[in-house]
Amino acid sequence: MDKIKNVFDNVLQLIGNTPLIKLNRMTADFDGEFYAKVEAFNPGHSSKDRIALHIIEEAERQGILKPGDTIIETTSGNTGFSIAMVSIIKGYECILAVSSKSSADKIDMLRSMGAKVYVCPAHVNADDPRSYYQVAKRLHEEIKGSIYINQYFNQLNIDAHYNSTGPEIWEQTNGEITHLVACSGTGGTISGIAKYLKEQNSNVKIIGVDAYGSVLKKYHETREFDDKEIYPYRIEGLGKNLIPTATDFDVIDKFIKVTDEESAHTAREISNSEGLFVGYTSGAAMQALKQLNEEGEFKPTDKVVVIFPDHGSRYMSKVYSDKWMEDQGFFDSEKEVSTAIQYIK
Repeated sequence: MDKIKNVFDNVLQLIGNTPLIKLNRMTADFDGEFYAKVEAFNPGHSSKDRIALHIIEEAERQGILKPGDTIIETTSGNTGFSIAMVSIIKGYECILAVSSKSSADKIDMLRSMGAKVYVCPAHVNADDPRSYYQVAKRLHEEIKGSIYINQYFNQLNIDAHYNSTGPEIWEQTNGEITHLVACSGTGGTISGIAKYLKEQNSNVKIIGVDAYGSVLKKYHETREFDDKEIYPYRIEGLGKNLIPTATDFDVIDKFIKVTDEESAHTAREISNSEGLFVGYTSGAAMQALKQLNEEGEFKPTDKVVVIFPDHGSRYMSKVYSDKWMEDQGFFDSEKEVSTAIQYIK
């Protein structure tokens, strides 16, 4: 009997090979061609599926991770979801230390995937015992038979994207890509893709997106850590108050900063103009694209790829909530509040 076609043994086989989708309406007046690498098409709805699977399977190959062990990680939400998903399929316990800046939607999703979640205050120093970095380290020390993924300082974070996302983009653009624009948090995504693309064509320009309140842009330019750059900001999944070793600053050509407010509005604009329901960080990446175009970064012959890292469903209580947007002062007038819902009494 012939094997049934297009059937997968489990959800993990769907990770990777995400589509490259041409941006049309938002870039109609831009110089160049613009394409989004839409990572929400991964089964866990984000680019973090790639690193979760790669790091866990590498730990299995090395004999570090054994049946019944516990996987511990720090996460703003997406990595945690991906690790929880992989843990379910492979039979591991999952404990996640999460920043309180993560949306309620993300935290609820983590619990729904069977993870034990510790919510830690967002606006404390990285070495504070309450920070999600220190909480994860403490749990790893206390729990026998556990491994700590530690994505911020794990070379495998870079390797996952070097082995998958980078080659995919190169093939999808027929090697014609001229610019990559990607948000930088742990730095694994931008660094892994950049390393691969630069090996194929050293002229490909790599542009990182950073948040105001983060240290990454200044560190890239000066190689000095300046804690005066640090202050609270709202965007999840980009920027940092420390320097992750999973960021290879040498393969990034420059950084550009974006604001919380503009990134939130741009995320909503993507959904309403391109029909792509994407997350807050995707809004930040697209906002960077707008600013770069205004600065004259692109030529008509350029082919630009921007990474949209995750799905809009993770942000229903944030950027897609009119109340949250109002509470942040992101609406300049009442007219900007959505009027699409009409209640009939």
